[in-house]
Amino acid sequence: MPVTDPSPPPQKWPARKVLPDLRRLFQPIAEPLLRTDRALRAALKSCDPAVNELAGYGCLLGGKRLRPALLLLAADATGGIQDPHYLLGAVVEMIHTATLVHDDVIDEASTRRDLPTVNARWDTPTSVLLGDFLFTNAFHLASTLSSTTACRWIGEATNRVCEGELRQKLVRGNWELDEYDYFAIIEAKTAELCAVSCRLGAHFAGATPVQVQALSEFGRLLGIAYQIVDDLIDLAGDQGRAGKSLGTDLIQQRPTLPIIRALAKLPRAQRTTLLQLLQAPQAASAPSRQAVADLLRSTDGLESTVETARETIRRAIAMLDEIPSSSSRSILAKLADTVVAIAE
Repeated sequence: MPVTDPSPPPQKWPARKVLPDLRRLFQPIAEPLLRTDRALRAALKSCDPAVNELAGYGCLLGGKRLRPALLLLAADATGGIQDPHYLLGAVVEMIHTATLVHDDVIDEASTRRDLPTVNARWDTPTSVLLGDFLFTNAFHLASTLSSTTACRWIGEATNRVCEGELRQKLVRGNWELDEYDYFAIIEAKTAELCAVSCRLGAHFAGATPVQVQALSEFGRLLGIAYQIVDDLIDLAGDQGRAGKSLGTDLIQQRPTLPIIRALAKLPRAQRTTLLQLLQAPQAASAPSRQAVADLLRSTDGLESTVETARETIRRAIAMLDEIPSSSSRSILAKLADTVVAIAE
């Protein structure tokens, strides 16, 4: 049995609370988001009803439209939303959704946004092809802009996202992974698309180079914090609240930050126990996840990881000092705070 702290157990992380409603937060950009969604659906429209149904379902799984919102808010905060922003918002959402569809195949996940994943509702080959369809549509749509800047930046970002996913796959079961490599992976696979969304929004609004860089860094730090919290939820969250399959990092034997920190701090006997739990075939079962979480708490693995997410968000919000005061800048700061809210 794992040895736990003899003091009363802390409240199960994360605390059960209603997260801020992003739709309410995004209300000031509701119309631009709607126009972006129309551009997305128009770009994916097919003459085949079956393809239409599949593409529409895939876009539904994309969910919060966080990346288009980042793009539109960055634009509105630095010069104003222009026609290219709706198209670019559709592009970044297509790329994000494509990565989710492929992730669900890799993870063999069955639910996302409280709905069956594409591979659960259809099958794996269909999921792979849908992801490819979304990727190719994204690049075709970006190529219709008169400037090549968007295509170049989106291409560079997508390469980094795919490289991050590859690196994550290749370190599967490597429990010696250090924090430097962990952060390099999540910065590529998650934070890069948030960064390029902010960069595109600001650039195509006529922002200054300093503002473009500041918003790009804001998006990068936001994405890093978001992934840290997502990794925590996968280990110690509540599946009913998360709305997706949990324990996938354990199933895929992915070393995430709380585990990396616990393995570095635990005494030898407890470290061996944790490794046995991580390597067991039933690693993602509820009892195993609870045992892992107990060991992480005994080393402050969960709380120190939450504090890292908080500090990352503080750094992200500081980047907004380069941006003039406006309602959109305030929304970006509040959006960053929603990431922290999950961990408090």
